[in-house]
Amino acid sequence: MKTLLVIEDDIGIQKQLKWSLPDYELVFAQDRSSALTQLRRYEPEVVTLDLGLPPDPANATEGLACLSEILSLQPNCKVIVITGSNDNDHALKAVALGAYDYYQKPINIDVLNVILTRAFKLSQLETENQALKAAGGTSSDIIGNSDAIMRACRTVEKIAPTEITTLLLGESGTGKEVFARAIHRQSPRVNKPFVAINCASIPENLLESELFGYEKGAFTGANKTTLGKIECANGGTLLLDEIGDMPLSLQAKMLRFLQERVIERVGGRQEIEVDVRVICATHRNLAEMVAVQSFREDLYYRVSEITLAIPPLRQRGHDIIVIAKALLTKFNIEFNSHVQGFSDCAMQAMLQHPWPGNIRELQNKLKSAVILADSKLITADDLGLSNKEMVKTSTLRKVREQAETQAIRQAYTLANGNLSKTSDLLGITRPTLYALIDKYRLHDLRNAEAEI
Repeated sequence: MKTLLVIEDDIGIQKQLKWSLPDYELVFAQDRSSALTQLRRYEPEVVTLDLGLPPDPANATEGLACLSEILSLQPNCKVIVITGSNDNDHALKAVALGAYDYYQKPINIDVLNVILTRAFKLSQLETENQALKAAGGTSSDIIGNSDAIMRACRTVEKIAPTEITTLLLGESGTGKEVFARAIHRQSPRVNKPFVAINCASIPENLLESELFGYEKGAFTGANKTTLGKIECANGGTLLLDEIGDMPLSLQAKMLRFLQERVIERVGGRQEIEVDVRVICATHRNLAEMVAVQSFREDLYYRVSEITLAIPPLRQRGHDIIVIAKALLTKFNIEFNSHVQGFSDCAMQAMLQHPWPGNIRELQNKLKSAVILADSKLITADDLGLSNKEMVKTSTLRKVREQAETQAIRQAYTLANGNLSKTSDLLGITRPTLYALIDKYRLHDLRNAEAEI
């Protein structure tokens, strides 16, 4: 539920708003001091501010000062000032100071609701735009502002200027190549080639020649000397994608290249020096592979001088919606469609879907949804996310009830059914325990004690 800070000293108006705005969690303040305290505590996106605050309710001096301090502490906050019916000058001054909108008393709830809806919607759009800009600071292709993704982006910024060999770990579809390109773009090698090779997609007997190249006549069909991917990346960055799938027979040669930065083409005898920044990526657990000897230990330590774990989509929270909206814009252009956004059920379904295929799965679902959508808003059905997949979010009250019930029953068991000992284990008084038993209808606990 969205939090709305109401700065109003009239108790009657407070009560009117409390019962008339059930879609918002209302937090109240009566003066400038309490308003700033509530602002720091709840960080609301939207605030309603009565300009006539004590100790000078007849004038707008205190209200305007409060407005300035709110915007100083939280510049993106949408402040809706509420004024007396003939207070246009003060209202316009408030807007000039940065207020989002103004509303004149007496309060009409329907009109105020429209203003609040617009304010919260604008705040949401600004937050998403900031996420896109923040992501653009690292790479235009890395979208999101969740804690996990921002930590990953900061790591990219730190390692990009260095020559350290980096191992990118992440599930399939999380964007490992996108991160590799971001490292390349922020490195001193940005104007040199970025070359990627997928070690899992090339047959074992061809992978060596793809990587190291081959001399003319090295094997049947080798009609000319051909450079491998490593030489093609000379001066730039080489991405060894899915290095966990590299055959053991080739790992020794790769280790020598990483240590000495020299290669020999297939069928050649001459050592060739190459200057390449190497980034490796895999969805496999290389440490476990080392333990079962399916991946060389020395190569593992060579490719993982620093490791960057890329979070799966299901752990990125609201980033899912931000990415979906960015992809929607892209697919609208690609397919010349005019889908405007997502329905509430679609956004809820996207947030609750586990996304085993990560961003690649999201791309596929959105692409088909843009083509198949019958309305201006994409629905959960368009995305192929049925209601069965949606899990009802528990309220905080329900979570607290479940946790306290479980704690009481666990302590009751440890206390062998003695309620006095149960209250001691829980760190509460016996009357408080009785109150909780009655509140959560745990009457079997009292009955059991009576029997004892």
